Amino acid sequence: MASDESLPTLKILMIGPSGAGKSALLIRYCDDQFDSESSTATIGVDFKLKKLSVHGKAYRLNLLDTAGQERFRTLSNSYYRGAHGVILVYDISNRESFIAMERWFDEAETNAMPGAIMYLVGSKMDKLSSRVVKYEEGEALAQAHGSQFCEVSSKTRENVRKPFVEIVDEIVKHPQLLAASSRKGGTVTVSAGEQGFGSSICSC
Repeated sequence: MASDESLPTLKILMIGPSGAGKSALLIRYCDDQFDSESSTATIGVDFKLKKLSVHGKAYRLNLLDTAGQERFRTLSNSYYRGAHGVILVYDISNRESFIAMERWFDEAETNAMPGAIMYLVGSKMDKLSSRVVKYEEGEALAQAHGSQFCEVSSKTRENVRKPFVEIVDEIVKHPQLLAASSRKGGTVTVSAGEQGFGSSICSC
């Protein structure tokens, strides 16, 4: 465990409307398990650690999955502190979910530290028959905010690793971002026993 703790740590926040598929994406990526849509909504913040190697260098990812409900927004805002990257998630089968992303981008750009990397994800791409948001719409929104974009399916595993690998790849290209975060105190530690939070550690 000591060797894991000595790895460079990157803090990545996952945000988006309730029901967009944030938790399902994180659980599939970390645990290779799929939670159906009937799963309980996130309360507060869920927390996972994940090791990831990019270009032959290992990193320790501090992944925070925030609740999408409005009553948890103030709580979630405090978790932007020290975040190197923000993954914004919407549901391609829910037009309101996509429309709300402008507000989520505004929140991230206001609260995250300067230069934090944004990455837009359209989830539930297995629901092609129910698609109401075109791929090109997601791509255009991402470009408008200077972020990368992809669509994923937590159910089928398609592209699940892609946003995490690509956001880390982009973060490590910005050494000033890593330096700024270390000056501001680095990452937030979440206690597994703290009410309203979940935590777990997952390896590569």
